[in-house]
Amino acid sequence: MRALALGFLCVTVTFAADTNGSAKPTFYKDVLPVLQRDCQGCHRPGEAGPMSFLTYDSTRPWAKSMKAAVLSKKMPPWFADPHYGKFANDRSLSEAEINTLVAWADSGAAAGDPKDAPKPVAWVEGWSIGKPDMIIQIPKAIPVPVSGVIDYQYVIVPTGFTEDKYVQIAEARPTDRKHTHHIIAFIREPGSPWLKDAPVNQAFVPERGRGGDGGGGGGGLGGGDFLAGYAPGTIPDQLKPGQAHVIKAGSDIVFQLHYTADGKTGEDQSEVGVIFAKEKPTERVLTLATVQPKLDIPAGEANYTVEAKITLQADSTMVFMLPHMHYRGKSFQYRLTYPDGKTETILNVPNYTFLWQLSYYLQEPKFLPKGTTVESTAVYDNSVNNALNPDPTKEVHWGEQSWDEMMVGFFDVAVPLNVTQMDLMRPPRPAKKDTGSGSDRF
Repeated sequence: MRALALGFLCVTVTFAADTNGSAKPTFYKDVLPVLQRDCQGCHRPGEAGPMSFLTYDSTRPWAKSMKAAVLSKKMPPWFADPHYGKFANDRSLSEAEINTLVAWADSGAAAGDPKDAPKPVAWVEGWSIGKPDMIIQIPKAIPVPVSGVIDYQYVIVPTGFTEDKYVQIAEARPTDRKHTHHIIAFIREPGSPWLKDAPVNQAFVPERGRGGDGGGGGGGLGGGDFLAGYAPGTIPDQLKPGQAHVIKAGSDIVFQLHYTADGKTGEDQSEVGVIFAKEKPTERVLTLATVQPKLDIPAGEANYTVEAKITLQADSTMVFMLPHMHYRGKSFQYRLTYPDGKTETILNVPNYTFLWQLSYYLQEPKFLPKGTTVESTAVYDNSVNNALNPDPTKEVHWGEQSWDEMMVGFFDVAVPLNVTQMDLMRPPRPAKKDTGSGSDRF
């Protein structure tokens, strides 16, 4: 208690000194380190942020706006309830960092001495992960029309790999960010029946029931393992040493692409950059999900709740979670029920927003023994109080478009290299009795 009191006093005194002018913060010494660590990933040319925070001249005009954004905690975007779980990629600013940015804005937003600046971050243009070892891009740009409903587009791109590859870091990126709702890059292993008769290296729309919905709709996992995904606010996958996504020799990358018309034409040539593991990993990372497709959200309903769960059929280790809903999404929670009956909430997102599809990487990955159930609860606001709601007078159901809804609780688990998605999802078949005749082999 005394430590907390002293900490609060320290912050208060520092802030008071700043605002009284005795120790005014400057851009180069105090503000730039915060921007490099927490803001420049998005706020630089070519990225999602609408303004650049790389230099004093580009940042200074936004000092007051920055103050308002950090005080409201609108920026940096981070929505996890701090009472449940700790996360390695926590973007939230400390009170001291918030006080520094506020004091800088209030005291005139001084530049200070450029000699005090930290070394610039060596950002790679076009990528958050650094320079990729390999870029996998759809061969031809896909045109986006001015208006209308645009079906999911699929493009199958052969890797040409003649040996198994292990991807430690992957990032999916659109070339037309304004029209791209999402990208999912799946790994289709050799011999997979999924989309087996579909064209290669060209965009197509699968027939319903012939493989399109098997790969996703943003929610399905039947087509293949995930390699990378993109939606507004997503964080590229960066796995720990010893972990990787496995791409077997002869695999294809299947791009699932969702575009939304906005009154202007466009074209997109999405790509995935990958960085390979430096040595063969000991674990592979697989993506699973809790999914509830039965959505019947009444018109005007402000608190419509649905639940989904999956019981894991093999040991694994939880790495990260990514809740997914659309415009009416209000909150999302993940819970674990262990085989001994113990329960635990590991992520609570009380203020979900479709505009920021964030991943939450556990600071300490959590072991899930065989028989653990991962449960999710999602709440939707289909009322007039939801500013993002396209139409509060309409009952809403599951669908691919943004004005429809989804309930998907994605999560990644680490497992031994020989374990597959099906090993985790499908209970083992009971052993057959040996009759001695040998006929049970066929």
